[in-house]
Amino acid sequence: MAFRNHDAAMVLFFFLLMVTTYANAHGHSKKPEEITEGVYGAAAAVAAGFVEVRVAGVVRAPAGLDAFRGYHEWINFAGIDGLLVTGGGTFDGRGASSWHLNDCPWKPDCVPPPSSIKLGSVRNATITGVTSLDSKFFHVTIVGSHDVEVSHVNIRAPRDSPNTDGVHIQGSTGVRITDTAVATGDDCVSVGPGSADVTVSGVSCGPGHGISVGSLGRSPGEADVRRLRVSNCTIAGTANGVRIKTWRGGQRSSAAVVSGLVFEDIVMRRERRPSVVRISDVKFRNIRGVSATQVAVKLSCSAASPCRGVELRDIDLRYVRRGVATVSRCANVAGGVAGGTLVPPPCI
Repeated sequence: MAFRNHDAAMVLFFFLLMVTTYANAHGHSKKPEEITEGVYGAAAAVAAGFVEVRVAGVVRAPAGLDAFRGYHEWINFAGIDGLLVTGGGTFDGRGASSWHLNDCPWKPDCVPPPSSIKLGSVRNATITGVTSLDSKFFHVTIVGSHDVEVSHVNIRAPRDSPNTDGVHIQGSTGVRITDTAVATGDDCVSVGPGSADVTVSGVSCGPGHGISVGSLGRSPGEADVRRLRVSNCTIAGTANGVRIKTWRGGQRSSAAVVSGLVFEDIVMRRERRPSVVRISDVKFRNIRGVSATQVAVKLSCSAASPCRGVELRDIDLRYVRRGVATVSRCANVAGGVAGGTLVPPPCI
């Protein structure tokens, strides 16, 4: 969508663009099409094997929440096999007008405001070279999708904006977040239940809450999280570094398994709580930088389900106050492997 007329773009996204493809369920049977400039209603159906969206200017969401009644996102791409979102433009969620109405940080049964962009049941998708600004809730949500790449994207919201996760992944496989800058009021990248084979690389994170797995254990029957690799990232001025979040006293009888996670080659600058909760077969390698708290490494696991198979190797986290050493704290960690340079000394 080569948007050059801002009014036309506002109309299109006011109606919550929903592009759905019915063709190519079993292969590319039609010539790829580009959806050109136009206005599409919420139920617009486009039978296309490939959808290309080009945004050249600034696309602005409605400021208030009344326009989103009955919807959970501003822009929803659903059921597409082959999607490209690019163009160098900006998706402005105009979240400042409604952040004060968001009660989700303290009310578990809240009605969340709309996310800016959702990919639902999408395959072979790329979002690149665009900016997401001031979302009302999550910036980009990837749900039930496969083979998705988010690269060279700029995601921004103020430090105090609630629930403005940069990229949230859930129930998806083969997702790659690369060479992207995220500065928000919540997680830069969050990986939820049912996600596997996720790569986060070359991400600049901060401010925000760090790079997180979870939250997990809130609902019964949650699917596992497996094979996540976070590497070559810089995390600066965040509330946390890299962590796994679980609900205390969550659904133990059907608890998800979290395994096969690797965090390596990460630089941290003045992060406050690099905590990890309920983990197994997780490796932390070559993580270095400055901690804003004296407890620089914290492995806090469940007594009912201790952490197992943890590896700490070449960790160098110094306290921001000179002359004061950083420390590690562990709870319910059932062994592990530690080696190389280890500052602070390991507690496993």
